[in-house]
Amino acid sequence: MKALQVIPNLHTDDAARAGEFFAFLGLAQREMNQGWVARFVCEDSGACVQVVTRDETAPEDSVMTIKVDDVDAAYDEARRRGYEIVHPITDEPWGIRRFFVRSPDGHVINVARHRS
Repeated sequence: MKALQVIPNLHTDDAARAGEFFAFLGLAQREMNQGWVARFVCEDSGACVQVVTRDETAPEDSVMTIKVDDVDAAYDEARRRGYEIVHPITDEPWGIRRFFVRSPDGHVINVARHRS
């Protein structure tokens, strides 16, 4: 399994306000906005950050998203190692397959792959 991208997920009460803030730091392009989650990107470099008001389908918010090339293998390995699965592997309606796992330090990580 290979990690493809890591995206920080920051809590916010106001995605528009957060977007204005990150724009001044060069993350001006709004790549995605689903109301409860928005991603701001630097078009030239691909650097990005996501802001989350409250995850729509998971019981807890995650602190980051790690996109991987094989989310099913990652899920199987997390279970084999006995890590706590916070949100089971799920095909979400917005076109992503994901699960949430708690790190040994207590951070909730969203492990995901876009469905083809």
